[in-house]
Amino acid sequence: MGSNSSRIGDLPKNEYLKKLSGTESISENDPFWNQLLSFSFPAPTSSELKLLEEATISVCRSLVENNPRTGNLGALIKVFLSRTKELKLSAECQNHIFIWQTHNALFIICCLLKVFICQMSEEELQLHFTYEEKSPGNYSSDSEDLLEELLCCLMQLITDIPLLDITYEISVEAISTMVVFLSCQLFHKEVLRQSISHKYLMRGPCLPYTSKLVKTLLYNFIRQEKPPPPGAHVFPQQSDGGGLLYGLASGVATGLWTVFTLGGVGSKAAASPELSSPLANQSLLLLLVLANLTDASDAPNPYRQAIMSFKNTQDSSPFPSSIPHAFQINFNSLYTALCEQQTSDQATLLLYTLLHQNSNIRTYMLARTDMENLVLPILEILYHVEERNSHHVYMALIILLILTEDDGFNRSIHEVILKNITWYSERVLTEISLGSLLILVVIRTIQYNMTRTRDKYLHTNCLAALANMSAQFRSLHQYAAQRIISLFSLLSKKHNKVLEQATQSLRGSLSSNDVPLPDYVISFFSSRLLQAGAELSVERVLEIIKQGVVALPKDRLKKFPELKFKYVEEEQPEEFFIPYVWSLVYNSAVGLYWNPQDIQLFTMDSD
Repeated sequence: MGSNSSRIGDLPKNEYLKKLSGTESISENDPFWNQLLSFSFPAPTSSELKLLEEATISVCRSLVENNPRTGNLGALIKVFLSRTKELKLSAECQNHIFIWQTHNALFIICCLLKVFICQMSEEELQLHFTYEEKSPGNYSSDSEDLLEELLCCLMQLITDIPLLDITYEISVEAISTMVVFLSCQLFHKEVLRQSISHKYLMRGPCLPYTSKLVKTLLYNFIRQEKPPPPGAHVFPQQSDGGGLLYGLASGVATGLWTVFTLGGVGSKAAASPELSSPLANQSLLLLLVLANLTDASDAPNPYRQAIMSFKNTQDSSPFPSSIPHAFQINFNSLYTALCEQQTSDQATLLLYTLLHQNSNIRTYMLARTDMENLVLPILEILYHVEERNSHHVYMALIILLILTEDDGFNRSIHEVILKNITWYSERVLTEISLGSLLILVVIRTIQYNMTRTRDKYLHTNCLAALANMSAQFRSLHQYAAQRIISLFSLLSKKHNKVLEQATQSLRGSLSSNDVPLPDYVISFFSSRLLQAGAELSVERVLEIIKQGVVALPKDRLKKFPELKFKYVEEEQPEEFFIPYVWSLVYNSAVGLYWNPQDIQLFTMDSD
């Protein structure tokens, strides 16, 4: 794979990492930390992440063996914690070197933590955070809880540090490290309902950060901030030499840490597709993970509570005292971001979560006069059903089902006229209502499902959405009306076949005096159309149907109440959503790699 790969493979031989994971205890005040943290490490490619993971494992094994005696992991954590106390001031003062080294400390912690979580139980992990430099194998039961302190520090870093060019990478790293903290779920086949990380996040000093963290993650998603240009996060060249730290960092280039430059800051970037906003992507993934944590035995998930209850910034009504972790956010900005980002599974899952769980968001969206901006991306997902994974299609369909529960939505979509829908290839649609297009796409999804996947769940929800809209059908496009008739004909044939089979089985037990099964009302109209001739215009068919309605015997009709199909979540939705969310993390998280052979929650194919 080239020289870069072989250099990453040499990491276990690096003298600084060997000292960190070795048998010698390192004080948190030792100059060693400045040396360890003075490296430049541009974002690795996916192949380099795999090699980095493999190199980290050998370092971690040594650290696992020696840490109970040295407490070096705890010392590294304390170095990071002490630096974060000055991080906000460093950002305001543009102290590039300090932020750079703090980021590097967090990067090392995240790499080590990821391997630790994969290789050991949570109880063993917690012990490694309590070991101190005392007698061999000894740890104090009343020692500070560094694991909880680190989690709180990460939450504070995410919510309080201003987002600047020089803080962008450490913000992304803090969010990634929180995702790693919760990644123990990946290594269990069953959904975790109790874990140490859950306990820390749902009570104690971390709890007050709940609403602020959810709000920050949402705003990160809304703003879609792009990463700074290459080199913007690295300290600038200083004419006076930059002092001791700059001299130290400059000298590293000739040392063993040069393996981390991987081409250097000024080199030509690799030609590989990248996310436009890694910060927004990581924030959304962490938000979904937090929202889908299982409730504690004595308290509901506070992050889900925050997502369920936040309001629009324009809403001046007070929050009820019974609603904890509430906050306000700009709904217009959130709506715009959701409309623009529906190409990704995670954005569609967020839209579903908000529509289903937050009544304030649902009311706001249904009142919008530009619903086509939201509905069109959802329809495009369903239209390209063969290119999407089944979960993404389900989420898009359920979103439509939730929207069609509202009569106002079902009326308004027929008043929105669209022009030139380029992605619809079956027929040129120069002008069509949003309602007619929705009907076409849902019917197409039904027909695809009937011939390909034969998924009962997908079938039922498509038909439910059509049934919800049917009472408000208005001025349908000719092609949409044609597709409705074709679908009705297809379903009628299938229904008649089943009914005929049932009737034949019943006739054996019926006597000659039994009343025969009644003909369909459908037969009444069919006979009238046949009598009128073969070549009929649309206007003539409509006239015949209107005349038939007047002549139809009322005593043969059965009145049905108007039905409204509502989406109801399964009794244990976490059994579906938690594996789904973590599959998104596995496939979409920036800068994180897990060996597919270690994953237990779902099956992954190795590359």
